[in-house]
Amino acid sequence: MKKALVMLASAVAMSGAFAQSSAPAAAPANSAASAPAAKAGHERNVEDRITYLHTQLKITPAQETQWNAFADVMRSNGQTMGELFQQRHANKDVSALDDMKQYTAIAQAHADGMQKLVSAFDPLYNSFSPEQKKLADVTFHQPGGAGGPPHRHGKGKGRAAPAPASDAAAKP
Repeated sequence: MKKALVMLASAVAMSGAFAQSSAPAAAPANSAASAPAAKAGHERNVEDRITYLHTQLKITPAQETQWNAFADVMRSNGQTMGELFQQRHANKDVSALDDMKQYTAIAQAHADGMQKLVSAFDPLYNSFSPEQKKLADVTFHQPGGAGGPPHRHGKGKGRAAPAPASDAAAKP
């Protein structure tokens, strides 16, 4: 059970690659004043990742239509995950069953969002030059998942770790 929760937490953390979804730890989750600030910070983080990827992948004017579709899915996923995390932080007094149901909703939203993201990324990736494909392959294998700037929480704060040398290094 504990291993399952750790794996789920890791999956949820990966969603941060597409959107920073929780408010800063110092801000009270149920404060009316902190909600707009948290939302503004969350939206800024999503936009930062979109800007970073646009630059990193060297998106051309001819690729803007596919890029915009991909970026819109990132924004939508970020909004969904942000709302779910805000609900989770607001519900302090929940039973173990309700807690598991919240994790389930977050994990399902993450899986659904990833499917949408893959569908939007497929035509974009197929439009890439060989150089862009190499950039995407390296960028998306970085610890930030989608190659965004390092997460602003947890290990590796403020610095990107190198990608694993092989798949063997990533196995538990």
